[in-house]
Amino acid sequence: MAELLYFTGTMDCGKSTLALQMDHNHKARGRLGRIFTSHDRAGESVLSSRLGLAAEAVEVRPDFDFWDYVVGELTQGGRIDYVVCDEAQFYSPLQVEQLARLADELQVDVFCFGILTDFRATLFPGSARLVELADRMELLQVEALCWCGERATHNARTIDGEMVTEGEQLVVGDMETRDHEVSYEVLCRRHHRRRLTQARARATLSPEVLPFGGAAS
Repeated sequence: MAELLYFTGTMDCGKSTLALQMDHNHKARGRLGRIFTSHDRAGESVLSSRLGLAAEAVEVRPDFDFWDYVVGELTQGGRIDYVVCDEAQFYSPLQVEQLARLADELQVDVFCFGILTDFRATLFPGSARLVELADRMELLQVEALCWCGERATHNARTIDGEMVTEGEQLVVGDMETRDHEVSYEVLCRRHHRRRLTQARARATLSPEVLPFGGAAS
């Protein structure tokens, strides 16, 4: 039986790298699949990892229909044994339901990768639906670390270096807008609650309390 699986974790825990590895492993066994992504940092229609790996992908826009796409491919004589879906937190609940239908009715394995919560520590709608529908959810074991050295559990958004907790849910990071520089950082819950980012810690705390040598440089 095909399955709908959700691999999740904070930013910087290797989700996109694992997605690319998953695609490679299945191709090596003679299976044929498709890669999907949404709002990747490298641009449209590409799945990229922070390690420099990348692959072509189908861009998932708000009006994209997974069911129509796969059925269309199969009707034209194509073959799809599995789909790899990166940045799945950006998918709509309806699109997640379409993915579940692929597994249940077409026996297509669905491997989704994404983060659970946004910069406000609120579930993304796509992730919430995946938690509800997935046959299994896997928490990735590569731990991202907060600047303090503790396990990072929350994603923080900064604008011009200051952490914010209000704004649109979907804003791509590591970029400069016309007026501001938007970035993201992973924090432990304690420092997310206190809005204490690495830059703010560097400016306000003495070097003795910073666990990583580079943090105080």
